[in-house]
Amino acid sequence: MLEQNLIQKARTLMPRGVAENYRFWGDETIFIQQAKGAKLIDCNGKEYIDFRLGYGPIILGYGDARIDNAVIEQIKESGILYGFSSPLDLQVVEQMQKICPQLEMVRFANSGTEAVMGAVRTARSYTKKNHVAIVEGGFHGLCDEMMWRPDYENRIKNLLPLGSGLAPSSQNHISYISMNDDEELHSLFASKSHDLAAILMEPIIGNAGSISVQKPWLERLQKMCQQHGTLLIFDEVKTGFRVALGGAQQLYGMKADLSTYAKAMGNGYPIAAFGGRRDIMEIIGPHKGGVTHGGTYTANLIGMRAANKTLEILSKGLVYETIFSIGEKIKQTLSRVFFKAGVKHVFAGPSSMFGVHFGEFIPTNYRDWYKTNSELYKKFAWNLIKLGVMLEPDSREPWFICEAHQEIDLGWFEDIATKAIFKALNSTD
Repeated sequence: MLEQNLIQKARTLMPRGVAENYRFWGDETIFIQQAKGAKLIDCNGKEYIDFRLGYGPIILGYGDARIDNAVIEQIKESGILYGFSSPLDLQVVEQMQKICPQLEMVRFANSGTEAVMGAVRTARSYTKKNHVAIVEGGFHGLCDEMMWRPDYENRIKNLLPLGSGLAPSSQNHISYISMNDDEELHSLFASKSHDLAAILMEPIIGNAGSISVQKPWLERLQKMCQQHGTLLIFDEVKTGFRVALGGAQQLYGMKADLSTYAKAMGNGYPIAAFGGRRDIMEIIGPHKGGVTHGGTYTANLIGMRAANKTLEILSKGLVYETIFSIGEKIKQTLSRVFFKAGVKHVFAGPSSMFGVHFGEFIPTNYRDWYKTNSELYKKFAWNLIKLGVMLEPDSREPWFICEAHQEIDLGWFEDIATKAIFKALNSTD
C-alpha cells in the first residue's frame, strides 16, 4: 500500500494517524516497512540512511543478528514473561555495575519515562523533601510533572504545559534552572534548599542538540547538593552506553546519586533501568515506608536478553572506536559542505551523538539554542530527508551514529548534503 493511502487510512484509526505524537509529520508522515543496518525503507520503497535511529536506541544497527538471535533463543528456550525473578536479572545488573560503578543497586523499567519516575520518587522518599529542580532543555519523559517548561521565548518564569490535559497542580513541586549558570544555581539553593529533594539533568542534553554541561559548573552543583542534602540525578536515557561505554559519567569522571538508562541499553528492544547508591535504593520495597515500584512487563525477558547481549558486545571489541571514527568523518564532511556554502556552524557533544548548530558559538545552555539559525537547519534537514538522508528536522535532536554507519558512502553523503544546503539557502519558503 502506498504511503499516502496509509496516511489517509491511519487518520481514521488513530489520532492524527500515528501511534504517538512525535511520529506525526503532517502530510510528510512516514511509514517504514523495513530497517536494516543504518538504512530505512519506507512503504513507497524509498531508502534512507538514518541518523535518527529511533531517537537514539540503535547503537549497533537495525536488525543486528547478534542481538536478534539471542532474543530468539530466549523466546524459544525459556519464554518471555514469568511474573517472577529470573537469573537474567542478576546477570544484567552485574554487567551494568562493571560498566557503571556508581550503580550499587539497580531496578528495571520499560521506558525512560518509567525510569525517571522511579528515580524521582525514590529521591523524594529518601530526602523527605518534595521539590525537584530540572536543568532546562532536558526531556525526562511523559509523566505530568515533567511536561512543563519555562516560557523561554519571553523569558518569563511561569511554566507552560507541554500539551493539554495536565493537572495544574503537577507543576507545584518543580522548577527550572539554566545549565552552566552560577547565579541561577545559587538562587535555587537559597530559595529551595529546605525542600529540594533532587536536581534532575541530562549532562549532555539529548533534546537540545547535545549542549553539554561544563565540568566546573557540574562540580559546583554536586558540591551544593551534598551540602544541602539534595540528590543529583543524571538522566542518561540517551547518553547511557552511547557517548561512552560508561555514559556521560565516565566522560566527566563523576558519580551521580541516582542514574536512569534506556535506549542504547538494548539496541532498540524495550528496556530501561534506574539505580545508584545502595543506601538510597534500599528504600524501595513493599516494606512499611518503602517506595512502590513495579510493572507487569518490568524485566521482561525479551528486553533483558537484548540488554544482556548488547552490553556484552559493547564491553568488548572496537564498537566505540568504530562509532566515534564514523561520527568524526560525518562531521568533517558536513564542515566541508557548510564552509563551501558559507554557513557558520558548530558541533556540540560527542561524535556518537552530536548536535549541529548554525551559528558562531557552541551553545552552553538551552536559551542559547534560540540564538542559532534553526530555520535554516530545518530547511536543510527536510532537503536531506527528501534526498534519502533521515534525521529529525528539528536541530534540537542530535545526529545519532551506530556501528552500521561504517558502510556509508561518504562521497555520496557529501554530494547529498551539498545539494541540501544550497537548496536551503536559495529557498524563499
